[in-house]
Amino acid sequence: MVHWRGNHSSPVFGVVAVRLTIRTITVGVAQEHPVGGAELREAAGVAHRLGARFAESGYEVQTVRLATQPVFGQVPDLAPYATRLQRLMDDEGIGHLSLGPAQAARPDFDLNRLAEIAGMLAACEALSCTVQIATSEHGARVAAAMAAARVVGELSAATPKGVGNFRFAVLAEVGPGHPFFPAAYHEGPSTFSLGLQSAGVVAEALRAIPGEPDPAKITERVRGALAEHVLPVVRLAEKLATEVGRPFAGIDLSPAPHGDTSIGRAIEHAIAGPFGAPGTLSTAAAITQALRTVPVSQVGYCGLMLPVMEDTVLARAWESGGIDLHRLLAYSAVCGTGLDTVPLPGDTPVEEVARLLMDVAALAVRLRKPLSARLFPVPGAGPGDRTDFGSPYLVDVRLPG
Repeated sequence: MVHWRGNHSSPVFGVVAVRLTIRTITVGVAQEHPVGGAELREAAGVAHRLGARFAESGYEVQTVRLATQPVFGQVPDLAPYATRLQRLMDDEGIGHLSLGPAQAARPDFDLNRLAEIAGMLAACEALSCTVQIATSEHGARVAAAMAAARVVGELSAATPKGVGNFRFAVLAEVGPGHPFFPAAYHEGPSTFSLGLQSAGVVAEALRAIPGEPDPAKITERVRGALAEHVLPVVRLAEKLATEVGRPFAGIDLSPAPHGDTSIGRAIEHAIAGPFGAPGTLSTAAAITQALRTVPVSQVGYCGLMLPVMEDTVLARAWESGGIDLHRLLAYSAVCGTGLDTVPLPGDTPVEEVARLLMDVAALAVRLRKPLSARLFPVPGAGPGDRTDFGSPYLVDVRLPG
C-alpha cells in the first residue's frame, strides 16, 4: 500500500477538529487493452505525484490506484496479461489496479469468460475486477447472477480464508468513473477522481445533535460539515489537475468507514441508540441527501457505504443480529452501495448466493441507482464461528447463529 501522511485537520462548524483522510486517488487509464507498459508507468507516475502533493498540503493519503477500461472483450487470454500487469504494478509500487467489469448483463456476453476470474485474482494480488449482472438497458440476467455466484465460491476456495472476494464485486447499474474499488473502471480521456474516508467527519457532525428526530436537521448538519472539509480538497484537486495534465473528474462523497472511523457510530449518535434500531433508515436517507447536495463535482456512488466488515460498529450489529441481509438491502434503497463485505457461512449454496445477487440487481434496476455486492463465504466457517482474515482492511466478526 502506498501511504502518505500529512497533518491536515479542520473544525466541524468551528468546534471539533477532525482529520480528513483521502482513501483513494484513482487515475483512469484511457488506453484500450492490452495497455502498454509505458502508458501504465505514466499513469502510475501521475498517481504518485498527486499523492505526494496532497500529502505536502497536509492530507493523509491512504492509497493511489489505477482503473482501466473493461478488459473483458479486449483481451482473449487473461492469465498471461494479468501476470504482466501484476509485475508492472509491483515495479511501480501501486497495489491496486482495477480491470473493470465483465458486462455480463448483455445477452450476447459469453458467461464462460467468468471462469477465468478466480484464478486471475488469486494469482495477482494487485488486481481487482467485477461482473455487471444488471443494467437499465438489459435488465437483470439470471444466468449472469449464477455465474457470478460461482466466481464468489471459487475465490473463497482459491484464496486464504476466502479473502480474494475483497477484490471482486458483482455490480448492478454501476457506470464508469467510480474512484472506490473494486467497482472502479474508466471510459473516455484520462482523468483522476477522489474517494474520502470521511465517516469520522459525519460522526463528529452528528455527535452534537444526539437523538435528533428531524431528518432535515441531520441533512443540514452533515452537509455543512462535509462542505467545510471537502471544498478545500476539491480546490486543491482542480489546481493539481493543471499541474499533472489530467482533468479532475470529481469526488465520491460516500463517507467510507475504516475500523473505528465508523459510519455506524455516526448513525448511533443521531438516533441515540444502537445501529439497526428505529430511525436508522431515515437517518441513512438524511445523510445521503446531505452528500448529494454538497456543491462540488461528484462521481461514483455518493451514497452511504455500510460495509459490515470494514466498520467496527456495523460488525458488532451484525454479530448481535441488529442488522441482517434484509435490513441492509432496505437501507440500500435509500442510501447506499448494496451488500458490502458481508460474511456468509462457507457452505452457503451457490444458488442462495445467486438469489442474493438478484435481490441487489432488482433493487438497482427498479430504483435506477448503482449497487454492488461483495460477499465473503468463509471456508469452513458456520453459524457461531468467528472469522480470522488477518487483514488490515477487515474487522473479524462472529457469524450469527
